[in-house]
Amino acid sequence: MAEVEKSEKITINLGLVDLGQIDLLVDEGFYANRTDFIRTAIRRQLDSRASAVNDTVERRALTLGTRHLSRGELEALRDAGRQIELRVLGLATIADDVSPELALATIASVEVLGAFRAPRAVKTALAPRIT
Repeated sequence: MAEVEKSEKITINLGLVDLGQIDLLVDEGFYANRTDFIRTAIRRQLDSRASAVNDTVERRALTLGTRHLSRGELEALRDAGRQIELRVLGLATIADDVSPELALATIASVEVLGAFRAPRAVKTALAPRIT
């Protein structure tokens, strides 16, 4: 099985004054580099809102972390005449051997806050169900 990436690249736009202040803090040794500063700032913000995140995860019935749907799991759902709602805060993946037809038969909706990885044809088929 292929290793799953644990991070995503993002691009942010900062004003020149903000960027200069970050560079000053890096130059003064408070942070190793710009990335270290940004990661630290993000983690502090997330820590300060942890209870809100936890409450929302519980209220919205989200899986926190990773959720992988295999072909076998989806076939079992199909055979039982059941569908699931894929709700993830983190990373949701659908196995490469899942067909669009199987995904449509078993996945009622998709809500992913983070990253959603699936075969292109499966993503295309599920597009109307992705919120």
